[in-house]
Amino acid sequence: MKVIVIGAGVGGTSAALALQKLGHEVVVYDRMRENRPVGAALSLWSNGVKVLNWLGLGPQVAALGGRMDDMAYYDGHTGDEMCRFSLAPVTEQTGQRPYPVARADLQQLMMDAVGSDNIHLGKQLTGVYEADGIVTATFADGSTDFAELLIGADGARSLVRDYVTEPTGIRPERSYSGYVNYNGLVAADERIGPLDQWTTYVGDGKRCAVMPVAGDRFYFFVDVPGPSGVVEDRMAALEHAFGSWGAPGVRALLDGIDPDESLNRVEIWDIDPFDTWVRGRVAILGDAAHNTAPDIGQGACSALEDSFALGIVFATSTLGVEDSLKRYERIRTERAGDLVLRARKRAHETHAFDVAATQAWYDGLRREDGTGVIRGIVGNIEGSPVELGASVMR
Repeated sequence: MKVIVIGAGVGGTSAALALQKLGHEVVVYDRMRENRPVGAALSLWSNGVKVLNWLGLGPQVAALGGRMDDMAYYDGHTGDEMCRFSLAPVTEQTGQRPYPVARADLQQLMMDAVGSDNIHLGKQLTGVYEADGIVTATFADGSTDFAELLIGADGARSLVRDYVTEPTGIRPERSYSGYVNYNGLVAADERIGPLDQWTTYVGDGKRCAVMPVAGDRFYFFVDVPGPSGVVEDRMAALEHAFGSWGAPGVRALLDGIDPDESLNRVEIWDIDPFDTWVRGRVAILGDAAHNTAPDIGQGACSALEDSFALGIVFATSTLGVEDSLKRYERIRTERAGDLVLRARKRAHETHAFDVAATQAWYDGLRREDGTGVIRGIVGNIEGSPVELGASVMR
């Protein structure tokens, strides 16, 4: 059948690849005019990497990924080590090494795999409707396209989500998570942290963290609690938030940031979990279905899980498009919603929205041998449809 995918991000391109594997004709539309994704990089934990392996991109993704052998927390004010441990148990327990990757590099890889002839940029969706088994998509330039299936991977402000949820009378709304994330890429620098380590400095409900990515670079992500809607100079905001910290690694990071080259400011919002992802021959996935805070690093992985589930139901179910989409919805809504709530809870704990809880977390880090953190990381991976499938095959 012919499939329209709205959105050429990680969710949209992975869905396109999953359906192409089954022989379907897939056309992807995105409003962006060039590959300039929001956010510098992302965490691909084992569940996300396994989906990319299944899509045939395993070696390429491994080449893009940074080698992240260890994890460590440091006191942002003093630079003192709070804990440090190996991440090898994540690989051993899940069967796949995780990778931090530059978002633009991953997105370009996936767009190339889908095929440039199948992707149309600069196309702003304006409407969706279905009649007689055909879905019509209309665009701001006056063009239209038709297909037997439409997938909305059009992000947190999804127009396709509005169409899907319209009959319920409930329109899911985004809510502010209470903090701003600054992120970008800098040259890898051992003054910030070891080149093979996920390094995090914490204090006052704020954090400065780096992960290694390919190309001798660090992906940095910095959280600052505060109000939304503030217009500010990004570098000045970072200096205000962290300039008084005494950790040498934080100072080295701030000095290494080129605000004209790579410094994004992203207000963190999420959406309460909801379970209406399908309307007839139209379905949503990725941030359109489960916009989540990045506090457990599962946003992109959850979108990849969506695409895996979508591919599996269309490969194995034979009762029609609508039936397959309902099976996809049943597989995904509970799991994806649970990750949204876990990330929200984590954000509350780490950003001093409850000062006592955050202090207890800091105190716990000073006693941490890795067991608790690894348990949390693996716990987020367990329950993935990819992991469930592997357990059945075992």
